[in-house]
Formats: sequence, structure tokens, C-alpha cells
Amino acid sequence: MNAEMTGLKFISRSQEQTQRLGMRLGELAQTGDLFLLTGNLGSGKTCLTQGIAWGLGVKEYAFSPSFVIMREYHGRLTLYHIDFYRLERVEEIADLGLDEYLYGKGVCVVEWAEKGMAVLPEEHLLIDLSYISDTERSISFEPKGKRYIQILKTLNLDIKKWN
Repeated sequence: MNAEMTGLKFISRSQEQTQRLGMRLGELAQTGDLFLLTGNLGSGKTCLTQGIAWGLGVKEYAFSPSFVIMREYHGRLTLYHIDFYRLERVEEIADLGLDEYLYGKGVCVVEWAEKGMAVLPEEHLLIDLSYISDTERSISFEPKGKRYIQILKTLNLDIKKWN
């Protein structure tokens, strides 16, 4: 891939493969990284987040924070797992005061990020998950910023080794 990498698409054939992909993202993650997840219910957002948590060295099982909006997990870096599912308006998201997490010393994963794009940082890795079948998911990555282009270059090389 060239320096102007605009995206990467991956077909996951199992929950374990989605978690493995997330685990690699977690291993590559650095302080301040922001992963924005979009996709319908059951598309694998929480499954991918579980892998990211494991890649960060989190020992706990990452559950969907749908009812509490955010869960915090501690590993090599702190993971802030945020979920906008229950929020209806972008103003509600803006009023949450998430800046200390989004611009903090941890890694943020935001599920249902499409609901808050207007108030989220411009630089991020957008990850869209789509349901193909009971076991298959399409996972598309769109980098916004040099840091995320670099993550995708590394991830792309890793995926090629897996096949």
C-alpha cells in the first residue's frame, strides 16, 4: 500500500477472527488513539472491542456498555469503551463531557460512533462492521490522520501473513 492509504477491507469468518483482528489493533494502540465503530446490531462491534481490550492487556471481559454509556478497563493503557446506542441527539453526546477521555492518556473505542461524528475528534480510525452471514462480517477501516494510516499499513501486512 502507498503512503496515501485510504482504507482497508477485511472479511472475518468467525467471532474469533474478529477478536484476533481487534487484539492486533490493541497491540498497536498508543496513548490517545481513537477507534470509532459503526454498524448495525449484531455486526461485531463489541466482539472487536473485546479483542482490542485483550491486545491492551486487559484481563477482564469487555461487555457492551449500552446501559452505562462508558466502561473503563485497565491494561497496558486504559481502555475507555464508550457506547452511543441509547443517545438520540448529538447534543446529548456533546453534553457528556467526554473530552478527558477522547483527548486523554488512554485508548477510546466508541460504538455507534455515527451518532456523534459531529462532536468527535477529526483524527481517528473509522471501523465499519457489516453483517454478511451468521459467521461472516465485513470490516472496513478508514483512517483519518497519519497515525491511523500507519496503523492500517501495519495491520494490512499482518493480515497478509495470516492468509
